[in-house]
Amino acid sequence: MSAEEQDAIIAALTPVIDGIAATLGSFCEVVVHDFRRPEESVVAIAGSVTGRRVGGSMSEIGMGILARGDEASDELNYLTRTGDGKIVKSSTMVLRDSTGKVFGALCVNLDITAVNQAHALIGEIAGVTTARAAVPTTTFGNDIGSVVDAIVDSHQLRQNKTWSELDRGRRLELFRSLDERGVFAVRRAVEQVAARLGISRASAYTYLSDARATSTTSNTPNTSTASTASPSDAATPDGTEPGATTPDGAQP
Repeated sequence: MSAEEQDAIIAALTPVIDGIAATLGSFCEVVVHDFRRPEESVVAIAGSVTGRRVGGSMSEIGMGILARGDEASDELNYLTRTGDGKIVKSSTMVLRDSTGKVFGALCVNLDITAVNQAHALIGEIAGVTTARAAVPTTTFGNDIGSVVDAIVDSHQLRQNKTWSELDRGRRLELFRSLDERGVFAVRRAVEQVAARLGISRASAYTYLSDARATSTTSNTPNTSTASTASPSDAATPDGTEPGATTPDGAQP
């Protein structure tokens, strides 16, 4: 793997995105992500749909690609909804170097809110009504912390229970799901997830370690950039034994 080669690919794409955005118009945003720095993955951006800027973070979609590592593939023509209600049609194309290593992504986001509204209006006028599929809400932000919090919150909403109401199996399932979606590839994500759930850092590391150990998936989660701060030896509020250690394979 050559960092120089990866840098050259990103540098070559930077002027290209301006042309794409100019061609597709004001409702288009094109973003170059560098997965080597997931907390500040936006290294170039043209247009404004998601409100991000250079130095902004990836979304949970990017985290999912990061978690799949070199097995990741392009995700094309999918719909998401931003926090402020925009309907966005997106395509995410992974960037690989000559060895096949995935190190980034080129994303095209189109704000189709007005098109969607016009389609619904024309359907009503024509007397044709069609059921519209639910569009998942995706958090786009310049702060990776807001993205991590949104992912944790969405999992808890689906469980429809607070952390204290979950049994151990459901707790491990939550941590396993977060891990598979690439959350723990972000620095200090374990500590942030712990704070969001209201548990100790030691407990969070223990649940993550146990979730990885009991995972039934065939692919080992990508932990190359996982958070590694040492947990406290103090007793945890949810009864986890003190002295938990960080998962094997984590790096500073």
